[in-house]
Amino acid sequence: MTETLHAFEILPDHTLREMVDLMVRLIEACGAVVIMIGALVAIVKFALALGRRDINQFSSVRLTMARFLVLGLEFQLAADVLRTAISPSFEEIGKLAAIATIRTLLNYFLNREIAQEQREIEAARSSRAP
Repeated sequence: MTETLHAFEILPDHTLREMVDLMVRLIEACGAVVIMIGALVAIVKFALALGRRDINQFSSVRLTMARFLVLGLEFQLAADVLRTAISPSFEEIGKLAAIATIRTLLNYFLNREIAQEQREIEAARSSRAP
């Protein structure tokens, strides 16, 4: 562990910043890919649900999309934290706080909506059971 810390101490500042910037871009790209995959999966599920005309199928599509959005937002937040960790100026910390607050609130409400939708789907299934 100490050797690892010493390796970062001997790295020039610009090299360390470039490495972190690359990691940030990779993590942001992962978040974008997760959201894109979620949108594609939701589109396919939506197209399949159109023929059934079952409201629970549409709820399932929304749940699928919401889950991917939550995961994608977590990646985006991780990238923001990493970006700020390398050079924490007051301006960067303020930006991170604002972004983290917005994304955390969005995640909270998405998770709440996911839980509500799941309860509604389970209630509809149990009411149909003999």
